[in-house]
Amino acid sequence: MVTIERKSPFTGEMYRMVIDMTPEQFDERYEAWQSGVLIQNAFPTLTADEREFIKTGIPPVEWNEFIGEDE
Repeated sequence: MVTIERKSPFTGEMYRMVIDMTPEQFDERYEAWQSGVLIQNAFPTLTADEREFIKTGIPPVEWNEFIGEDE
C-alpha cells in the first residue's frame, strides 16, 4: 500500500489517500505518467477519483463540493 499526500488547491488542506499498490509499482507508473503517458493508461487499475487526487490533489469530497457530482 502507498499513502499519497497532497495539498488541495481549493482549500489548502492536506489530504491523504491510500493506494492499493506497492511503492515500486506506484513509482514506475508515476514515472510513466510524468514522461507523457496518459494517467488513465499509467494507472489503469485506479479509480477516476484516485487518479484525480494524484494529478491535482483534489479529494472526492472537495471535487463534489466545488465542482459537482457527475450527472
